[in-house]
Amino acid sequence: MTTYASMTGRTWGVALVAALLLTLGSSASRAADVGLSRGLSGTEEIYTVAKNDSLTSIGARFGVEVARLAADNDLTSRSRLVPGQLLRVDSRHLEAPDLPDWGIVVNIPQRLLSYADSGSPVLVFPVAVGRPDWKTPTGEFQIVTRERHPVWVVPASIQAEMQRLGTPVLRRVEPGPDNPLGDFWMGLSASGCGIHATNVPASIYGFRTHGCIRLHPDDAKLLFERVVVGTPVRVVYEPLLVAKTGEGAIWLEVYRDRYRMSPEPVATLKALAVRAGIETEIDWTLAGSVITEEAGTPRRIDLGAGNVPPSEKTP
Repeated sequence: MTTYASMTGRTWGVALVAALLLTLGSSASRAADVGLSRGLSGTEEIYTVAKNDSLTSIGARFGVEVARLAADNDLTSRSRLVPGQLLRVDSRHLEAPDLPDWGIVVNIPQRLLSYADSGSPVLVFPVAVGRPDWKTPTGEFQIVTRERHPVWVVPASIQAEMQRLGTPVLRRVEPGPDNPLGDFWMGLSASGCGIHATNVPASIYGFRTHGCIRLHPDDAKLLFERVVVGTPVRVVYEPLLVAKTGEGAIWLEVYRDRYRMSPEPVATLKALAVRAGIETEIDWTLAGSVITEEAGTPRRIDLGAGNVPPSEKTP
């Protein structure tokens, strides 16, 4: 299976339009600290369904919402797949903004982890992040521990949750197939959480964890082999991303604000556009549709997008 591992650059009403043009609010100052994405990463490919595959497991592996995967293949989210069936899988997303010269960036709403070297993404993986009631912390961290076959010492807070749910209360889980950390653990400084593998790969690309950043086992192994103690890790919360590519196309990708931390996407987009000097190049009605949809799919919003054949409007 091809994954992100080898990929590098992967009607509003009148009132809403007015809000887009006139409202900056608190999001303007926040957007001033966020740059534009450099472009797209990921691939579009034809995937052959294997035994025991489902839309959920395929979406988890590639970082694609089940609803979008189903729609792209004229299926429903409940469709059962047959081995040998061919699916179009479009896993392209806008790159995380402001990638460091070296280190990791995790964008929580995107549920994507990027490992950069020399300022370019070398690895880009889908991840699972914290549930809305158990958020993944944002901020600047470092890798402080690296462990193969880690022991899971269950935090008291998770033990309390087990007790509330009436499940067996575990205090320690040894390495093996029942360990939720999988075979690789990369602990983060000052956060109480880490980046790790999993024994439930289908949970990837969801808001499913107790704050940790969860990777597919194969991806965790690749990342583990790259990082060292001291590798910087930046965890951001950016549900709205914008990029301008070389041919003048402007792309917008918007996600649901699951943590309710970024309530003004209209103002954020306006501030980003003004800062980048592209506000007069944007079709604001198209932009409004993308914001309303919150599909997590990059869409063209430049003034020339209306002249692009429908098959070429999305990446």
